Amino acid sequence: MRSLRKNVDMINGPLFRNIWIYTVPVILTGILQLLFNAADLVVVGRFCGSVCVAAVGATGAIINLVVNLFIGLSVGVGVTVATAIGAGDDAKVHEAIHTAIPVGLIGGAVLAVLGLYITYPLLSLMETPGDVIDLSATYMKIYFCGMPGSLLYNYGAAVLRADGDTRRPLTYLTIAGVLNVLFNLFFVLVLGRNVDGVAFATIASQYTSAILVMVSLMKRKDACRFEPAKMRIKKEPFVNIVRIGLPAGIQGSMFSISNVIIQSSVNSFGSVIMAGNAAAANIEGFVWQSMNSFNQAALNFTGQNCGAGRLDQVPKIRRYCLIDVVLIGEGLGIPVYLAAPKLLSIYITDSPESIKYGMIRMAFLCLIYALNGLHDVSTGILRGLGASFVPMVVTVFGICVFRVIWIFTIFRLPQFHTLPMLYVTYPISWIITFAMLTVCYRSVMKKKLNQNAA
Repeated sequence: MRSLRKNVDMINGPLFRNIWIYTVPVILTGILQLLFNAADLVVVGRFCGSVCVAAVGATGAIINLVVNLFIGLSVGVGVTVATAIGAGDDAKVHEAIHTAIPVGLIGGAVLAVLGLYITYPLLSLMETPGDVIDLSATYMKIYFCGMPGSLLYNYGAAVLRADGDTRRPLTYLTIAGVLNVLFNLFFVLVLGRNVDGVAFATIASQYTSAILVMVSLMKRKDACRFEPAKMRIKKEPFVNIVRIGLPAGIQGSMFSISNVIIQSSVNSFGSVIMAGNAAAANIEGFVWQSMNSFNQAALNFTGQNCGAGRLDQVPKIRRYCLIDVVLIGEGLGIPVYLAAPKLLSIYITDSPESIKYGMIRMAFLCLIYALNGLHDVSTGILRGLGASFVPMVVTVFGICVFRVIWIFTIFRLPQFHTLPMLYVTYPISWIITFAMLTVCYRSVMKKKLNQNAA
């Protein structure tokens, strides 16, 4: 038997119901992942001051820029495994898993070494203020040492989700999240550390979640069982993982480049605004992660149904996921904005000005965050169909290039060099990208249907 009974059936049964059953644990898992960074910000904000909040917040865009290329490969892992499961090919499932894990280990080791050398130059390039840069560099160097654990967890969790198991990744991340909070308090309150303490706490929790997910895979009795002695990078699954995952990784990295440029623009306003921006970004991240879970549902449901030859299911999957992501985006985004002053005060206790500037960001993002979810779901559908290059190109131009052009033209004009004119690039780019992805979806589906009919 390939799949465990408690796993979600992505091919048979009511799609709308199954998508929600699959997605709710993914939402909770993503929220817990964000709590890693939130715990860092809250602890340093309450016990070390707003400058430390700015220091940790300044690292996010750079970390994503460097890490996203390798995290993107987990998308390839998920699609490759899901398609093989849908086709009932246990041998291909086995090969994909035993190729993915060593790729994750190698990628994590590369990132750990790379992070030690690129941290300070990138922070300097982003014009990080002098009162923040040394603290940010310390946090990043320690954080990158946890990359092998982070990639192992992400690749292992991608395998479990591809088989419809979204509950185990949630359980493991819950355990790691609790440990992260306890370690944060221990390093900061007991040992008297600041950003270095919360960084050590984060990597300890990352390795914990990695160990738990790998033990889970090793205990399985089906095609998804992982056996360390059988790790081999096989050509066919590796090519499939790279074919799907590399464009996703490049897209994520390009996306991060535009965010690095935006972060640099925020940095130019000083550490007070940086702290408000960092806290607001962390809060709104919980809304984004909830919406992005439907991207993963769209990807894996589409992948399994394509593997099973059920292309007729794909339009329904797309429609349900788009409806769901709007409900989640607005259902969470609007209440979060209304509660923003109180939420921001959890992170920032010594700077009312920082809270005021954080509210500006949240007004431009949280109130219409569903627009972001629309293009995320569209991307997941296309990748599930095997067309990973298409959303990469569209996103690079619709989001990344647009934002960069805006910042280096309109935003540079003195009368438009304001936070609102910086943040307005987000909703405009989401609308442009979703429109282009809709056209691409219709084209790819038509091509797939014609191939099946031939």
